[in-house]
Amino acid sequence: MAASEEISPEGLIALLAQRDARIAAQDGQITALSTQVADLLEANEQLAGKLARLEHLLSRNSGNSSSPPSKDDDPGRTPPAQKPKRRAGSPQRKRGKQPGAPGANLAWVARPDNQVERFPQGRCECGHELAEALDLGIVDRYQQHEIPQISARITQYDQHQVRCGCGRLHTALRPDGARSGLVGYGPNLQAFCVYLMVVHFIPTQRCVELLESLTGAAPSVGFVHGMLSRTAGLLADVDKRIRVLITLAYAVCMDETPLKVGPRTPRPGKKKAERYLLVACTELYTHYLLGDRDLDTFKAFVLNDLTGSVIVHDRYQNYDSAVFGELTHQLCTQHLCRDLDDAGEVYPDVHWPAQITDALRGLIHQANLARDAGHDTIEAAVRDKLIKQFRHGVRVGLSDTTNHGTKPGERKARLLLEVLRDREADVLRFAHDLRVPPTSNQAERDLRPGKIQQKISGRLTSEQRTTDRYRIRGYLSTAAKHGHNMIDTLRDAILNQPWTPPDPAPA
Repeated sequence: MAASEEISPEGLIALLAQRDARIAAQDGQITALSTQVADLLEANEQLAGKLARLEHLLSRNSGNSSSPPSKDDDPGRTPPAQKPKRRAGSPQRKRGKQPGAPGANLAWVARPDNQVERFPQGRCECGHELAEALDLGIVDRYQQHEIPQISARITQYDQHQVRCGCGRLHTALRPDGARSGLVGYGPNLQAFCVYLMVVHFIPTQRCVELLESLTGAAPSVGFVHGMLSRTAGLLADVDKRIRVLITLAYAVCMDETPLKVGPRTPRPGKKKAERYLLVACTELYTHYLLGDRDLDTFKAFVLNDLTGSVIVHDRYQNYDSAVFGELTHQLCTQHLCRDLDDAGEVYPDVHWPAQITDALRGLIHQANLARDAGHDTIEAAVRDKLIKQFRHGVRVGLSDTTNHGTKPGERKARLLLEVLRDREADVLRFAHDLRVPPTSNQAERDLRPGKIQQKISGRLTSEQRTTDRYRIRGYLSTAAKHGHNMIDTLRDAILNQPWTPPDPAPA
């Protein structure tokens, strides 16, 4: 107390002021540190969210999303889980030909195209000519299937003119497929060019090199490339007919995929320099349209004319647009099962994704069995049991996911469950009507050539030539589905006598 009594009031006030200043400075530092901690916590939360989204994206593969199998081996990707190929309790299937499966072999032909008698040549060790030896008959036979060596042959056609007794002149016509001018390539070679480019995606320069190696003919790159537009022009009416026949079908599979077409600079209002290839198809018909993934392109496609058909699709929003009226839908169960596998990865400790998937696959299996047996419907007791399993799984999933969540994949899983609940009729239509395919796999198969073309050739520079390619491709795909040879149907088209799909059989 004696020391404190020696401090004057003014000094004490000064000390208190210094103390208050230090406390204020410390408070400021604490506030700054608190702000920094809050910022760090927020940044850490953002980074954790980005990491979770990145891990979710890297976990996308062909088994739980629409990502193609070719992406499964990319660095950092999580490959799809191995799934059992047989049902529980079934014997393990061995590799190779399965018991009861039809075999394939090079069979002996009763009437060969040519028969050659072969005798030993030269001299015997004794010095006699084997040509003078006694023939003891055939002791060995061998049939060889071979193709002839291909070589372009030049045929000159001289068209004569005659005068009838009445005085009229008549001039012989040029052969089928002949063009104006003194020389030209025949329909077989032209069909081969188009076949290589459209079916096997051979670029024009390599197409010329291949033709020269195989036949000796070396058409110009410009001629080969021009065959696309010439052939497509001859198929305009057939393409329209295929489109009409698709609109008359009971069920139509539809899908779309991006293609790198045209200039590398995106068009105004677009983020990517790409177009979309749309397909509408059945087991007998294929029709393509190059455009965008917008409503205008969908209006120009076949949707406006499918009022009496069931459309099988992947739930893209444009298929459900009100502008097309009340369409009948079948949601692709293959896409649904992939999304359910994804939900099973988001919620690894729950059973409902597997339960719903098993119910859908069980219904598909029963539908295939009933169809193969010639039945009109699945056995009611079996179908109802699987549908009950499906519904219970959906209800459990909805109770487990009461909101859209915040983690990657949770919102998608909840939206999927809402679709399964609200659009059950569109999910299970195939189980009640065997004429409806459960998946849009046919459309994905018919779109696969476009993806292969892009992997081989990269960007296609001309939108018009790409349209020509897929008009030809639709014609050839439809012909092949009817059991016709592609080269033959191409040759018919080049001769301006294209194969035309017949009228559908009456229901």
